[in-house]
Amino acid sequence: MVNYSTCPDNELILLLKEGNDAAFREIYLRYDKLLYLYAYKKLRNREEAKDVVQDVFTWLLNNRTEIYLTGNLSGYLYKAVLHKIFDIFKHKGIIRKYAESGEHHIEINPTETDYLIREKDIAALIEREIAAMPSKMREIYILKRKNFLSTKEIAEQLRISEHTVSTQLKRALKHLRVKLGILVYILWIMKM
Repeated sequence: MVNYSTCPDNELILLLKEGNDAAFREIYLRYDKLLYLYAYKKLRNREEAKDVVQDVFTWLLNNRTEIYLTGNLSGYLYKAVLHKIFDIFKHKGIIRKYAESGEHHIEINPTETDYLIREKDIAALIEREIAAMPSKMREIYILKRKNFLSTKEIAEQLRISEHTVSTQLKRALKHLRVKLGILVYILWIMKM
């Protein structure tokens, strides 16, 4: 049985072209949330961002046999989302203003995909929020999430009660959910 989560993008595309639904599901899981964040950043409208991403994946599924990639899959998907966003702006009559802002320009480097860039951006954002936590909360959080210590081990090391450790961890996770937004928080938790 194929483990699709470890398949590189180019293999997933080949499987998708052959009609493999599991390959499509993996592509969707791999890029759905990142494409949504990208679309939302440009559109600042949750429903429009969801619609754009859904349209791109619907098109991908319906046209899977005709897909021909000259670059990487992530670049292809981000460009498809960007074209959909341009269509929305065009219909709203503000394409000129947006084009002049220069925010639409993306470069696709085949060796470093947009996926990795966004992952780094999210990781940097998370690290900033961890650094902004109160010192004891931050220390407990790092011992749990980065050093993989149990609640009991943290309590023993810091000479505090397990209840205090649990409370601080709950507060740390709430802090991250509030500061990062639920979508980024879920993406980050899924990576752990």
